[in-house]
Amino acid sequence: MFMTISTTGDVRSPATDLGFLLHKHPARAQRFPTSGGDAHVFYPEASPERCTAALLLDVDPVALVRGAGGGPGGARGKGARGGAHGPELAQYVNDRPYAASSLLAVALRAVFASALRGRCDARPELPGRALPLRVEVPVLPARGGPDLVRRLLEPLGWDVSAEVLPLDGEFPEWGDSRYVRLALTGRLRLADALRHLYVLLPVLDDAKHYWVAPDEVDKLLRAGEGWLPGHPEQELITRRYLVRRRSLTHDARERLELARLAEADDAEAAELDNAVDEKADTEERPVPLAVRRREEILRVLAETGARRVLDLGCGQGQLVGALLKESRIGEVVGMDVSVRALNEAARRLRLERMPERQAERVRLIQGSLAYGDVRLAGYDAAVLSEVVEHVDPPRLPALEHAVFAVARPGHVLVTTPNAEYNVRWESLPAGRSRHPDHRFEWDRAQFRAWAEQVAERHGYRVGFRPVGDEDPEVGPPTQMAVFEAEPAHHREDDRTAGADKTASRDASRDASRDAHKDVNADADEETKEEGA
Repeated sequence: MFMTISTTGDVRSPATDLGFLLHKHPARAQRFPTSGGDAHVFYPEASPERCTAALLLDVDPVALVRGAGGGPGGARGKGARGGAHGPELAQYVNDRPYAASSLLAVALRAVFASALRGRCDARPELPGRALPLRVEVPVLPARGGPDLVRRLLEPLGWDVSAEVLPLDGEFPEWGDSRYVRLALTGRLRLADALRHLYVLLPVLDDAKHYWVAPDEVDKLLRAGEGWLPGHPEQELITRRYLVRRRSLTHDARERLELARLAEADDAEAAELDNAVDEKADTEERPVPLAVRRREEILRVLAETGARRVLDLGCGQGQLVGALLKESRIGEVVGMDVSVRALNEAARRLRLERMPERQAERVRLIQGSLAYGDVRLAGYDAAVLSEVVEHVDPPRLPALEHAVFAVARPGHVLVTTPNAEYNVRWESLPAGRSRHPDHRFEWDRAQFRAWAEQVAERHGYRVGFRPVGDEDPEVGPPTQMAVFEAEPAHHREDDRTAGADKTASRDASRDASRDAHKDVNADADEETKEEGA
C-alpha cells in the first residue's frame, strides 16, 4: 500500500515545513511496526519549493493469516472475500499488499498520531495553517465508484480525480475493476486532511480488517470533529465505518446530531443535553485486561472454596496482594524464579510494615517450576496466571509434573493469551506475540487439547472460561482452564505423608533431569508481564 502527501512553498514558507507537521525528518527514512506490517516513511523530494512525504505499508498477507489476522478476525476484511477458489485461498491471494484499506488507515494513525491531533511543539503556528496539499493513492478500492469518491471528498474542500483502473490493461475487454487511482488537491490544514483519509479509506473500501468494538464510535467522532456532523453523506459514512452494526450506528447518529445542533447554535453540546455531563462523570473507563483477569481468578477461587492458595510465577505480587484482601483466604504462597521480582513483590506488599497477623498469611519463595518442590504440596488451589507461555515447550512436561504430580493441589487455574484474539490489537504487528518473552501463544483449540491431556494424565477434571469481552469470531483475549482433582486422587494434607514426600522428590528429580540448569541465571530476568 502506498500514499503520498505533497505541498509547495517558497523561501519564506518552505515546503519542507511538512516535515515538522508530520514529525518525520525529510532527510531520514523511518520504519514503524503496525498491525498490518511495517510502515515506512520517506521523502522522494524535499526542497523549499516542493516536498513530498510517502507512506509505504509493507503488508505480508501470509503473516496476517498465520497471525490470526486473516482467519476469523478478517471476516469483514480482505481475507474473507473468496472467489473462484473459495475463501481459503483468498486469505493468501488477495489485494491486501496493494490496495488502500483500513490497514493503511491504522498505519496513518500509528505513524502520524501527532499530526492527526494537530500538534507541533517545535513550530506551534504550523498546524493551524492551511497548506496547498496534494494526496495521491495509486490503488484505492471504491465500492460505489468514482461518483461516490467525489460525493464523499468534494464537500470537504478537495478537488477530486478518481480514475477507474482496468482489471487488466492487456485485456480491455475484461472491463473496469472496482479500484481507482485517487488524486486530491486542495488548500487545507494537514490535520484535517489526515482525518478525512483516516475515516474515508475504510468507508470507500466498505470493510475493516479488525473487529469493530464500541470504542470505534469514539474514534469516528474524534476524527470526524468539525466536518462529519454536517457532511451530506454522514449517514453512509457512519454506517460503513461501523460496518453496519446497528447499535453502534444509532449511538453515533445521536451523538453526531447533538454535535451538529451545538455547532448550529454556537453552544456546547452539554448545554443542549444535560445528560452529557452526567454521562461523562459516571461513565466508567474500560477496565484493563490484567485487572479483569485477577477478578476472574478471585471469582473462581471463591467458587472452589479454596483457603490455601499458591500463586506460581507470582511476578511482582499483584495477585498475591489481591488474595490477601480476601478474608476467607488463610494462606497465600507466591513463588517466582526471579529474585528481583520477589523483592519488588515484597516492597509492593510492604511486608516489613505488614501487621503480624496479616504477615502470617503470606510467604514469598524463590523456585522454578522446572523442578518438583515439596514445599508446594497440600494446597487447596494453585494459580498459573500468564505463566505457561513464558516456558519453552520442551520444559512444559517438567512444569506439568511439578504442578500436577508433585504439588497436586485440589484446583489449578491456568490463564494464557488467546492467540486468535491478537488480530484485535491494532498496535500489535502481524505475526508478533503480545510480549517478547512469550515462547508461544496458543489458540483456543491448542490450549484445550493441552489442558485435556494434562487432566487425563493426572486424574483431574477440566473446564474452560473466557476472560475479558468475548469476541464472537475470535473468542476472548485471555483463556482460562480450571482443573479440579478427582476425589479419589486428591490428598487433603500431603504434609503428613513423609513417604509420599520422598517419592515425589525422587519423581521430580527424574522428570527434571533434562531441564535447563540455568535457574540462577534466570533469577534476575523478568519472566512475566502484567498484561496487555
